Amino acid sequence: MPVIQIDAGSMSKEKKAELIKALTDTASSILGIPAQAFVVIIRENSLDNVGTGGKQLSELHKQ
Repeated sequence: MPVIQIDAGSMSKEKKAELIKALTDTASSILGIPAQAFVVIIRENSLDNVGTGGKQLSELHKQ
């Protein structure tokens, strides 16, 4: 059972469904594995919980 994991910001239920379908279809096509075998896990992260260069993304996006 292949697992695709992605960390992203918050998104709507519709966007999650679109992302799951696109990731599954692409991986299935490239790897030649049936789409039903894939599990997709989306982890949503607040901009306060992610940092780069020693700063939170929420602070970087204010500028």
